[in-house]
Amino acid sequence: MLVLVLASGMAFLDGTVVNVALPSIGADLGADVAGLQWTVTAYLLTLSSLILLGGSLGDRYGRRRVLLVGAVAFAVASAGCALAPDVPTLVAARAVQGVGGALLTPGGLAVLQASFAPQDRARAIGTWSGLTGVAGAAGPVVGGWLVAWDWRAVFLLNLPLAAAVVVLGLRHVPESRSPERAPSLDVPGAVASAVGLGGLTYALVAGPEGGWGAPSLVAAAVGVVGLAAFVLRERRTPHPVVPPSLFSSRVFTVVNVGTFAVYAALGGVMLLLVLQLQVSLGWSALAAGAALAPSTLLLLLLSGRSGAAAARTGPRLPLVVGPLVAAVGVALLAGVGPGDTYPVDVLPGVLLLGAGLVVTVAPLTATVLAAAPDALSGTASGVNNAVARSAGLVAVAALPAVVGLTGAAYADPALLTPAYRTATLVCAGLLALGALVALVGVPRGRLDDVAPRD
Repeated sequence: MLVLVLASGMAFLDGTVVNVALPSIGADLGADVAGLQWTVTAYLLTLSSLILLGGSLGDRYGRRRVLLVGAVAFAVASAGCALAPDVPTLVAARAVQGVGGALLTPGGLAVLQASFAPQDRARAIGTWSGLTGVAGAAGPVVGGWLVAWDWRAVFLLNLPLAAAVVVLGLRHVPESRSPERAPSLDVPGAVASAVGLGGLTYALVAGPEGGWGAPSLVAAAVGVVGLAAFVLRERRTPHPVVPPSLFSSRVFTVVNVGTFAVYAALGGVMLLLVLQLQVSLGWSALAAGAALAPSTLLLLLLSGRSGAAAARTGPRLPLVVGPLVAAVGVALLAGVGPGDTYPVDVLPGVLLLGAGLVVTVAPLTATVLAAAPDALSGTASGVNNAVARSAGLVAVAALPAVVGLTGAAYADPALLTPAYRTATLVCAGLLALGALVALVGVPRGRLDDVAPRD
């Protein structure tokens, strides 16, 4: 469990820890909004587009082996980020980091599914979800502390963590493979998904800055064609990277739709809240990051119990109530502006957001895995993680453009505050949509009732 939390937590941590460093990166390297977006989205792009392949590689060649290779790649790329002299180099290194994360994340859950007895899995998944959720939620706190010294230290943090994963993984993690693994990998399918996501991401980031010229429109068209080709490929190839049979489960499909809505909201909030606190309220990076500490504490203390409770009562109730509570918290945070104080104006929203995540995250993960055959646990985990990371990718790429935040506007409180408020309310709406999807699509009953039947 320690190795799996360190491995997956490293990938989750880097999805949020960089957000609090963005103003410092922008000032040091002279980046505009597009440069900061690419610093975030380059990582999410390769992570989300290759995480499906990462799950299949683990099922085929050994989940521990792929996880450890991912840890090494992640460490090397992190060193490249820390040494980057300019924005293009930083973005390239972040993209390589995403490749490592794509190998780390699905392998961790698949190892957990293969290593724990069925009666212990729900609590184990709850513990894993809570602790890795803490890693993601702790990102702004840790990032703020490190940025006070140097933003490059945000990336150097990964080196000792990756070393611990490799050393402990070799000694304590059992190797496992899928007995029903395909005889060959669906490389064309993985390439098509990467091209599709890459094209759309480039269009969403570059389009608003360049006035939607020919390059952005071409990239958008390439993205649409790539994703369409991916869907067609998966339906026709005998050995797909994403077996269509997974989606024969209504619960699996519905929960992944809800995952997209919830994680798109979280991606937007985590990006914009720390900017708002630093730029418009004048807080330090450490203070802005520490503002989210109560959410981290709630996840740490309660997520294991949340997973166990969902196993007893069924996933429908927590998957409806959790996003709604988080939506109320995000709606409260939308009102944060210049002159506000932490206890009165920020803390209530942070507490409600954390409580909503506690109720949501572990049951969501447990439901996805319960709805898939054990032999496809790595692939199912990869699909759900791909959906979550793609959601964050789309939110970070699209939200600034939707609310008119372009160029150097992020550094001007008069321009940032109204854009932040509109974007945050959109995120609250996405969380409410996630609750509605669960209400309509997740059946009543215990977690065991969603498991596939022979």
